[in-house]
Amino acid sequence: MNYGSYLIRLQNLLLKRTLRGEHYIKLYSYHYLVNGFAVVISPQQADKLSRRNEVANVMLDYSVRTATTHTPEFLGLPQGAWVQEGGPQFAGQGVVVGLIDTGIDPTHPSFADDLSTDSYPVPAHYSGICEVTNDFPSGSCNRKLVGARHFAASAITRGVFNASQDLASPSDSDGHGTHTASIAAGNHGIPVVVAGHQFGNASGMAPRAHIAVYKALYKSFGGFAADVVAAIDQAAEDNVDIISLSITPNRRPPGLATFFNPIDMALLSAVKAGIFVVQAAGNTGPSPKSMSSYSPWIFTVGASAHDRVYNNYVVLGNNLTIQGVGLAPGTDGDSMYSLIAAPHALKNNTVSPTEMSLGECQDSSRLDADLIKGKILVCSYSIRFVLGLSSVKQALDTANNVSAAGVIFYLDPFVLGFQLNPTPMRMPGLIIPSSDDSKVFLTYYNDSLVRDETSGRIVRFDAVAKILGGLNPNYGNSAPKVMFYSARGPDPEDNSLSNADILKPNLIAPGSSIWGAWSSLGLDSAEFAGESFAMLSGTSMAAPHVAGLAALIKQKFPSFSPAAIASALSTTTTLSDRQGKPIMAQRTYSNPDSTQSPATAFDMGNGFVNATAALDPGIIFDCGYNDFFSFLCGINGSSPVVTNYTGNSCAASTMTGADLNLPSITIAVLNQTRTITRTVTNVAADESYTVSYSAPYGTVVSVAPAQFVTPSGQKQLVTFVVNATMNSSTASFGSVGFYGDKGHQAIIPFSVISKVVYSS
Repeated sequence: MNYGSYLIRLQNLLLKRTLRGEHYIKLYSYHYLVNGFAVVISPQQADKLSRRNEVANVMLDYSVRTATTHTPEFLGLPQGAWVQEGGPQFAGQGVVVGLIDTGIDPTHPSFADDLSTDSYPVPAHYSGICEVTNDFPSGSCNRKLVGARHFAASAITRGVFNASQDLASPSDSDGHGTHTASIAAGNHGIPVVVAGHQFGNASGMAPRAHIAVYKALYKSFGGFAADVVAAIDQAAEDNVDIISLSITPNRRPPGLATFFNPIDMALLSAVKAGIFVVQAAGNTGPSPKSMSSYSPWIFTVGASAHDRVYNNYVVLGNNLTIQGVGLAPGTDGDSMYSLIAAPHALKNNTVSPTEMSLGECQDSSRLDADLIKGKILVCSYSIRFVLGLSSVKQALDTANNVSAAGVIFYLDPFVLGFQLNPTPMRMPGLIIPSSDDSKVFLTYYNDSLVRDETSGRIVRFDAVAKILGGLNPNYGNSAPKVMFYSARGPDPEDNSLSNADILKPNLIAPGSSIWGAWSSLGLDSAEFAGESFAMLSGTSMAAPHVAGLAALIKQKFPSFSPAAIASALSTTTTLSDRQGKPIMAQRTYSNPDSTQSPATAFDMGNGFVNATAALDPGIIFDCGYNDFFSFLCGINGSSPVVTNYTGNSCAASTMTGADLNLPSITIAVLNQTRTITRTVTNVAADESYTVSYSAPYGTVVSVAPAQFVTPSGQKQLVTFVVNATMNSSTASFGSVGFYGDKGHQAIIPFSVISKVVYSS
């Protein structure tokens, strides 16, 4: 009997002895990363279990939720990182990326293994399996998609699992998981064809890496921690190299500290096993402390815009031009077309409808096709589109049924803070995404109506317009910038919102308007139903970019620890946009570009990911499980909780997050003075380094040594003494730069929140 089977037997025996003769349902045995189980029991039974000496911890299950063609070029991969790996046909080979998400569509060409005649074996270290079900048949896995399983026991016992929609298999009925998998490691050069239009070729960040899928999230309800922990445990047992989670908890974990929750603690065990863990920051920005990924052993990724934008325009008869979104062609030539709003085009000249769906162009049977034919149909875009009660696709069907020349959607004023992605359209069309622009458009339309003076009925539609197509992208210089929805630091240590001495997010990566593979069964975005690719936005899209780039680092440096990979990504980031100006951060939901200001470390972490530089970091900041363990033990009153989760007892520890050897320095409260140390390891040739810094406002800093020489493979301790020069509770930011004489440089952010000169 192996040790895992022995633990399962002990767990079953404990349940039988404690709950003798009582009803319970055991869902999972966790036996690889942690010794534990998930079980459905009453509060009284939970109390019985908690009183057993063999039981360290009892926790209530909780819910979680889900939080590309051009981004490889934007990140410089074709001329940089891929070249170092031998080109896209070798980038990431031998590395297994495990994705915990909504599953995958195994039939998508992004996951085929027959696109090259080169040798492409399944990595020998990977030991996972491929589930076989009716909707995930034998042969679904291959040398690219090397493993696939699903976890839904907690959801099923709660009665929320819809078998016909959620699918008890690794198959993706949502679309989110297929999308994220393709961003991380989808095949290179897959044509993106949507709504009959060609949008270039897609590639994952590590196009030759292997994919293992652990489905624990579902379309109709999201997911539950018990299922996610089971997926993490299995991925680690299967020996994946990287775990990517585009999911976050629905609420901040209760208890002593945010770090003490089942998912983060399972991920700590995964890091102990040598697995690099990346997680989406969450889409809960732009408020401070909105972070949904907390722990220092997790690499947290925020979302930025990249430089490709699909814009189309409507030119009105009064020569005003209004910008819109829509992956759509324009109207023919320079001809102007009459505009007609759906409520003004009802059959038999009936009065304006009370049903919102008619104004939203959802029912062609009520519209006068003869009146509309050859005109541009005007539809309202209301909150019902956001809720899925109305759809652009249905409005386009309506416009086609009544022979409209095109369609324009204006934004209902109640749709605030909802980012409209460019939507595929097979006919000329656009959505006006600004409520202010929508008012301008409607004013022109209404002022141009000619009415009968007696009856008030419309006798002529004099408003005219033409649509300029949005099939060709524009490339700007203001990227990257932090998107308004990207969750922000400081990292909340607990539910009282005390600040942790830990920088979150770790960095930002492309997350806005990202092309990715789409499941043939995908229901998550109605506008892309039936398509093979979709354009989505969110930190969910940013995290797999970094998972794929981490695979490239793992391929080049197979002995790197998870912290070493994190350091290589963090110290080599870009801090300016394409124009050389500071990266900006959007500050509000509505009109986000008008409220942006320079990003701080709590918006963008170390900065914007630089794929090529990360493959040659020069020096790294390394730390491991024992350091994280000491950090947890240093939290006041944490000893029993740490023992409950890890099985190990705490020795006396005064370590804080600022003492961890992270590629950043964050001090939540600087009480007069603080000494911080960092140890760098040279992973390149012998090199001489100079250390320079800019001190956060309200502090003075000294560093020793200011210069050092590190032979290859050797370490160097650097000590910083930080003194407060003013009393302030406002965060201030600086940086530390390590500059090598052979061209390497490592930049880390230095953040101090509260500063106290005198304490009483």
